[in-house]
Amino acid sequence: MPFSLEVNYFNLTRRRRSFIIFIMIINYDVSSEIWKSKKDSKGLFVTDFDGTLLRSDRTFTPSDLNALQQLGALRIIRVIATGRSIYSFNTVADSTLPIDYVIFSTGAGVIHFPSQQIVRKVSLEEDEVKRATDVLVAANLDFMIHRPIPENHYFAYHASKRKNSDFERRISLYKPYAFPMENLTDGFGPATQLLAVLPPSGHMVILDEIRQKLSEFNVIQTTSPLDGKSTWIEIFPAIVSKSQTAEWLATELNIDVENSFSLGNDYNDLDLLEWSGNSYVVENAPQDLRKRFSTVASHDQGGVAEAVERWLIKCGTKHK
Repeated sequence: MPFSLEVNYFNLTRRRRSFIIFIMIINYDVSSEIWKSKKDSKGLFVTDFDGTLLRSDRTFTPSDLNALQQLGALRIIRVIATGRSIYSFNTVADSTLPIDYVIFSTGAGVIHFPSQQIVRKVSLEEDEVKRATDVLVAANLDFMIHRPIPENHYFAYHASKRKNSDFERRISLYKPYAFPMENLTDGFGPATQLLAVLPPSGHMVILDEIRQKLSEFNVIQTTSPLDGKSTWIEIFPAIVSKSQTAEWLATELNIDVENSFSLGNDYNDLDLLEWSGNSYVVENAPQDLRKRFSTVASHDQGGVAEAVERWLIKCGTKHK
């Protein structure tokens, strides 16, 4: 039976001698006995999607697909962790992709694959959305507010008066699903996330300011997948991130974090890379990430396959 669990989240930062209390809803649409089909799993592999598994031409390297199939044969759970919504993910992936789960919208949701059953989803409540909106409007930022899962490819947008080509391009790409915020007369209601788009220069000061003012949320920085230069600021409930959702999934499947490994390419993968027992980044990752984590080939040159091979060698006969 589908059910929802209301969770109180207490912000431990004291403000004006009081604690800020936020309510968020975690929904489980499918009984865990339905999707926990692999109870004897030996490990967990989590890879980012765009710029990591997905190549520049929106295809997959055959060696990477073979590596994923090899992991499945070794009873290792294969997970994609992406910032994309399910709608967006399904525009480039089909049911033949050899994976077991997709952590989507940066951890706000999880689907079993290829059944597409949503097994977990988290949303911001109306008061949280209003608070975050007020902060972004005051900062004069261009941003979107996304509907709750599974309709989170629909969004309202607020535009400033300045030129912002990446923001405008995203609206154009989602034209059938995008509508100006001025059309909302009754407030937005619950949402999956807010996403602000910052032009390439001068973003760090604004990012720090937003994080300070919205410290009770999870504010994530990522490089725009559209122009590769602009910065996206994504605002989620505090319990939403790739690492927290990966940890939830690992716990549900009784997999120890030491038997996990992850692969990423950008700043929104940082928490996942820090969480997993073994971490790699592809060669096309920013230099500061490549300095911190072991580096494999780029997303266009079979980086996933190399990471899998190196991890299996490191494990020896552990997963054989």
